[in-house]
Amino acid sequence: MKSIVVGICLLVSFLTLSGAPGPAVAGEFIQSAGDVTMFLLPATAGMSSLILRDYTGLKELAESTALSLGSTLVLKYAVDERRPNGEDHSFPSGHAAISFSSAEFIRKRYGWEYGLPAYAVATFVGYSRVEAKEHYVHDVLAGALIGVASSYLFTTPYSTVSVSGEAAPGYFGVRVSSSF
Repeated sequence: MKSIVVGICLLVSFLTLSGAPGPAVAGEFIQSAGDVTMFLLPATAGMSSLILRDYTGLKELAESTALSLGSTLVLKYAVDERRPNGEDHSFPSGHAAISFSSAEFIRKRYGWEYGLPAYAVATFVGYSRVEAKEHYVHDVLAGALIGVASSYLFTTPYSTVSVSGEAAPGYFGVRVSSSF
């Protein structure tokens, strides 16, 4: 089930890219695709947790997202670096922080099978911020580090192992089961 949700996120992201207009507005298109994809990653992580009824994971996602956003906002106002386009608050990239926080959550909670595509999508979001001249490379790297660290701190691996006792006339035992 989780592969379906991750697949939908990736499909929407790449369908958005496949409808790209001509080279004259390609930069704007990449920026828009990165903006949309930045929201798809946490939505995918949250929907995966909801579909699996993984409420512990949902709580961990919320905690790591809150730490990632909070850290990013504090640093944006403390550092106050100019963006390549001349605007304020470049360092660190909030888009990268949220995207990589979601990617690390998916990786640590559900495994590399789902984490690797999520990291690829998060990398595209970071690339889109540099391409759109919204951030420098070091802004994106710092945001990615904040995002990965926040999810690494709060996320535990998802376990589908259950242990239960059994008893019947003539025997008793412990049942350990797992679902894949």
